[in-house]
Amino acid sequence: MNLFLTGASGLVGAAVASAAARRGHRVIGVVGGYAGEIPGLAKKIALELADETALHAAVLDAFPDAIVNCAAVSVPEACDADPARAQVLNVALPAALARLAHHVSARFIHLSSEQVFDGSRTAPYAAGDPTSPINLYGRQKLESERAVHAVAADFAVTIRAPLLMGDSLGGKRSVHERLLADWAAGKTPKLYTDELRQPCTAENLAEVIVELCEWRDVRGVFHWGGAELLSRHALGLRIREHFKLAEQQAPLAAITRAETPEAAKKRQPCLALDLALLAGKLKTRPQTIAEQLDGLKVPPPVRDWYFKQG
Repeated sequence: MNLFLTGASGLVGAAVASAAARRGHRVIGVVGGYAGEIPGLAKKIALELADETALHAAVLDAFPDAIVNCAAVSVPEACDADPARAQVLNVALPAALARLAHHVSARFIHLSSEQVFDGSRTAPYAAGDPTSPINLYGRQKLESERAVHAVAADFAVTIRAPLLMGDSLGGKRSVHERLLADWAAGKTPKLYTDELRQPCTAENLAEVIVELCEWRDVRGVFHWGGAELLSRHALGLRIREHFKLAEQQAPLAAITRAETPEAAKKRQPCLALDLALLAGKLKTRPQTIAEQLDGLKVPPPVRDWYFKQG
């Protein structure tokens, strides 16, 4: 299968490239300015994704069996800082890719987010539950879902993904990488005890994505995540324990939403996801936190600091 992948240098994109190559697929990866090697790519294309004409030409040249969109402005604060750019990458791009998928009859996998929900309840959200995003990122992701399925309903799958763990190409993108970077810089990360998330690794999500590329009869909006729900602070403690760091080497400050009322307006208290609809269709299984931690590596930017900790 020929797979056209956007965001190939990102946390999920790079994992998809590796997963697809392992399963014998040919991956054409689109990057922006990333110049490094991306394992699993048969071909790398440097492309400005806002240029719809160039994007159209690249897709027609590849004439893929599947298109996977992993490109996005995925940090809510970055969306707020530059909403116009975020609108292009989070909404206009997936809509354009969906039209192209329909045009070439390609499978289309689009990544969305659990942040389409307001997080005001503790019961897991099912894919068909009413949405109510409370920040710009969530609103853009919801808009992208509607645009994608309006133009490519017969070809598209949207996966609402959670907080992501994993090993990124540059070692700076995922939860454990950011925590280790803070500790190496002598900082004390502040993590909420009353924000509950259901994290999974980019590698596990990538296996789901590639499997869905191969199963063309599954269409619609689905949820994916890990097997466990826990607070951001509890996750930080588990990461510290996994890397065998002492509290004085890797301090954490526990905070609550009440302590940051303005920030809490754009943050969801609980984003539990019902995975049954998709998990029942796939061979890939949701992972426990222990399984996720087992796969994490010390990122290159902090290795010198880490190995000095003894």
